[in-house]
Amino acid sequence: MLFEQNLEDNLFILHRELKNKTYCHSEYSAFCITDPKLRLVHKAKVRDRIVHHAIYRILYPIFDKSFIFDSYSCRLNKGTHRAVRRLENFVKKVSRNYTGSCFALKCDVKKFFASVDHEILKEIIVKKIKDSDILWLLEEIISSFPLDSLGANREREREREREGERERERVLLSAAEVAF
Repeated sequence: MLFEQNLEDNLFILHRELKNKTYCHSEYSAFCITDPKLRLVHKAKVRDRIVHHAIYRILYPIFDKSFIFDSYSCRLNKGTHRAVRRLENFVKKVSRNYTGSCFALKCDVKKFFASVDHEILKEIIVKKIKDSDILWLLEEIISSFPLDSLGANREREREREREGERERERVLLSAAEVAF
C-alpha cells in the first residue's frame, strides 16, 4: 500500500513510531541513471523521505554555519542558479572581462556516498548533536544505507594497482628515452 493513499493515518503512525522509537527505516530501491555517466541511485520510500526532511530541518542550522560560502547544494538561498552566477563572476574576474584565459577544474569523487565510513560520520555527528532522540534516529538512518565497503575497498585497491602500473610505465619510458 502506498504511504500517500492514507496519508493522514500514515503520518500519525509514523509520528507514533518516532515518538516511541519503534521506527525502522525501510529498504532502499536501487536503480541506475545516466547523468551523463552511469550512476547507481538508492531511493528511500516516501515515509522515510519525510523523516529525512524532518532531520534535515533539524540539522541544517547546526551544520550550515560550518560550510564554506561557495557550497551551494541543498542550502537555503543557494542552489544551482546562484552557483552558476557566482562561477560566471569568478570567470569574468579571472579572465579580465573574458580577455584572458581561465581554467576550471570539474571533478567528482567516485562512489563517494557508498564509501563514507559510517563510524567516522557518526563520530562527527556526536560532536555536534547532543539530543539522544536525534542521535537514535540518525543511527537508524545511517545504518539503513547499503554501504558497499567491500566493493569500495576493492575499487580503491584496483585504482592503486592501475596507478602503480602507470608509474612503472612512466619509469620504463624515461629509462628508454635516456638509453636512446
